[in-house]
Amino acid sequence: MRVLAVDDAPFRFDSGRAMVVGVVMRLPNYLEGVLRSECAVDGDDANRALEGMVQRSRFKRQLKAVMIDGVALGGFNVVDIDSLHQATGVPVITVTRDPPDLARMGSALRKHFPDWERRLEVLSRKELLEVDTGHKPIYVSLAGVGYPEAVEMIKKGMVRGAVPEPLRVAHIIASGLAKGESRGRA
Repeated sequence: MRVLAVDDAPFRFDSGRAMVVGVVMRLPNYLEGVLRSECAVDGDDANRALEGMVQRSRFKRQLKAVMIDGVALGGFNVVDIDSLHQATGVPVITVTRDPPDLARMGSALRKHFPDWERRLEVLSRKELLEVDTGHKPIYVSLAGVGYPEAVEMIKKGMVRGAVPEPLRVAHIIASGLAKGESRGRA
């Protein structure tokens, strides 16, 4: 079972662009490929970046899902997972360690973005579902895949720690490329 796991690299808000790294992994932990793209910091092109990543990949036909660390890249460049699923034909799963605070996010969006209502609608559109990992639970939103199948993929991808191995590896690679050495937790 192959998945494409995606995370953004650490970035500076004044840099304008954020690197996006994807890893294609055969679950649970066989790394088959690494992809790279970028998106605008706080922009509106996250879907285009991810769609391009999927469409260019030689593994596209074999992907069972795209797993994204969170629901936004490069700050508040929000991913519309329904649109991404529709454009690629590949199911999409967002994974977060903690449930987002939509009230705080809405407040931040109102202060900084003229299109804050659209971004907040996309952020709050999907139901956030809890997944028991045997450690602390994680939270997912889904497009094009049912909860039982998503849980099966997540559990097959759990090797060690609190997030699926493909996302952990994407985080390590993205962080290492941006900082010279990986830091932080996925």
